[in-house]
Amino acid sequence: MKLPICVLGLFGLSLVCKAAEGPAEEFASRTYFYTGGMLPKPELLTELISHQDSMRMSLNTVFAGQIYVEKLIPHNPVQKYPLIFVPGAGQTSTNFLNTPDGRKGWASYFLTKGFTVYLIDPPQRGRSPYVPGSEGTIGLVPVLSVEQIFTAPEKFPNITTAYPQASLHTQWPGTGVRGDPIFDQFYASQVQLQLDPNISDRLMKNALNALMDKVGANVLITHSQAGPYGWIAGDSRPDLVKGIVSVEPEGPPFVQLPGRAGRPRIDGVTRLPLLYDPPVTNITRDLKLVQFPPPVGKEGLYVPCTLQASPPRKLVNLSKVPVALVTGEASYHAPYEYCTVGYFKQTGVEVTWLDLGRLGVKGNGHFSFLEKNNLDVADLVLDWIQRNVR
Repeated sequence: MKLPICVLGLFGLSLVCKAAEGPAEEFASRTYFYTGGMLPKPELLTELISHQDSMRMSLNTVFAGQIYVEKLIPHNPVQKYPLIFVPGAGQTSTNFLNTPDGRKGWASYFLTKGFTVYLIDPPQRGRSPYVPGSEGTIGLVPVLSVEQIFTAPEKFPNITTAYPQASLHTQWPGTGVRGDPIFDQFYASQVQLQLDPNISDRLMKNALNALMDKVGANVLITHSQAGPYGWIAGDSRPDLVKGIVSVEPEGPPFVQLPGRAGRPRIDGVTRLPLLYDPPVTNITRDLKLVQFPPPVGKEGLYVPCTLQASPPRKLVNLSKVPVALVTGEASYHAPYEYCTVGYFKQTGVEVTWLDLGRLGVKGNGHFSFLEKNNLDVADLVLDWIQRNVR
């Protein structure tokens, strides 16, 4: 007898139950470890005092900047390269386990295909602890922002006015707003994040490079804020990164759109330097930029692109790594993802645009790997890996 699965809301007393359809997660051998991190310089820390004044922590014994890594090995590991999943801002590795409504997630999907999977919590969040008093400031994404940007953009006129594609959003399970038990489960999973992207970029580069040095050749699967982490990893370790699947990476290139928070990616798709040919020694002087209008017929749907003037500099290391970009047709990335595709084509990177709507996978927002058709999206990712990763 299979018992029902029930989900209780946080913002209300609603309860949703459904018949169990088997385990939401694939069985696998599980271990964990940490990579990266260091003993920080004392001047970066304030004195840490516990609830009792007599319990003081010595500044030179605090470890910070490490990442938690969970390794899952399937019963029949037949794939040549493991997958490393890197979640976006305010997220943890739970994104890739089961979905908020209890369905199978991408980790289990790829385990069934014979991949060994590594799941990480980026520095200063989740099981990769933030050290109170250390560098930077942490914050949390407000519930309204999650509703408007991620789970229910179609319900907010200010969002559908900002980009009309939002009205196409149909794939989030449940209503996507507070009080719905599925949304409440998702919002409960949101954690703190480092508000200074320069700090998070630097910490993540060190920790992810250490992970790749430990596990060897791999395929990276990144989401949103983690997009630049993947580009830096491919630039730093082009012989180890055999492919990058980036689900809606930070963008667009070089600039920040009006009304968006955060620092622009001044090196193109990153804030940290990438290796260009000819070399870039001064970003402002060497990277000549021009703005291109949207394609004919896409005015009002696409934004202008800021890209390199001709002849563009090429990416020395990233051009050795095949890249796939995954974009939902109803996501806030829809108006500008083509700019990121254009940037990679300019710089000599072998890029495939998995533009879901045009591939017949309809209605997705920013979290396609959690939405109702998440396994349809995973099928496309698997097909790309099989065709392009060598």
